Amino acid sequence: MSSLDLFAARRTDLGFRRFGTFNVTLILSWLVIAVVIAWAVAPGVFTPHSGTVGIAGQQLRAPDAAHWLGTDEIGRDVLARIIYGAANSLAGAVVAVAVGLIAGTALGLVAGAVGGRTDAVIMRVVDVLLSVPGLLLQLSIIIILGFGTVNVAIAVGVTTVASFARLMRSEVIRVRRADYVEAGFGSGGRFAAVLWRHVLPNSLGTIIAYAALQFGSAILAIATLGFLGYGAPPPTPEWGLLIAEGRKYLTAAWWLTTFPGLAVILVVLATNRISQSLRRTP
Repeated sequence: MSSLDLFAARRTDLGFRRFGTFNVTLILSWLVIAVVIAWAVAPGVFTPHSGTVGIAGQQLRAPDAAHWLGTDEIGRDVLARIIYGAANSLAGAVVAVAVGLIAGTALGLVAGAVGGRTDAVIMRVVDVLLSVPGLLLQLSIIIILGFGTVNVAIAVGVTTVASFARLMRSEVIRVRRADYVEAGFGSGGRFAAVLWRHVLPNSLGTIIAYAALQFGSAILAIATLGFLGYGAPPPTPEWGLLIAEGRKYLTAAWWLTTFPGLAVILVVLATNRISQSLRRTP
């Protein structure tokens, strides 16, 4: 076999390995998201224990066959708390991404399509929002709206509006230069109709991938605010709150913070991986 054939074979083998790894990590990521969604939809199917009521005599029990992830200070099953907490964390992330996606896409579409002074005004507002630290802006909005999962989700969503708007504006400007858009205007198409039929659909690919990335970031931000005490009140199972409650027993019961933290990390990594695959899709 010649050196050229050897090089081609090695390159093909490397390509198959990369393709296999790509598929495995992507499949695992979708599997993680599917499991968490199933937890949120039907938590009672995955655990016989309550997410809020403790069991007498089972306080601070280490992981074993009866309680796979142990129990907390009042005898509540940690796995059950994580499973029931998936609904709060995912619902909050969906609300946050929806707020940023809808508002940011609308602002970016108007700015990129209209241009001129409208574009300048919207982009200056976006620059102001981007100049404020995200956590500070979230806390300010929560103080105005009040505590709770929904208000925390809205606050997280508002902080992502600026990034969605800037990305959408750049995509709209790129698509508007395409020949088919110019042909749409040249054939007598109305401004709003051309935007709706040609510009918006062809600008959403990158936005959807970015929304998937922001979904993981929203879960992390909501967990952070829940850890600080701004999210769902006790005894509501919420991943950030579980970590905050477990830190008091960190030396005696490591599982109280470790397993909820791992749940957050796995979901964030999975959404980031899915976002990468969406961004690579033509």
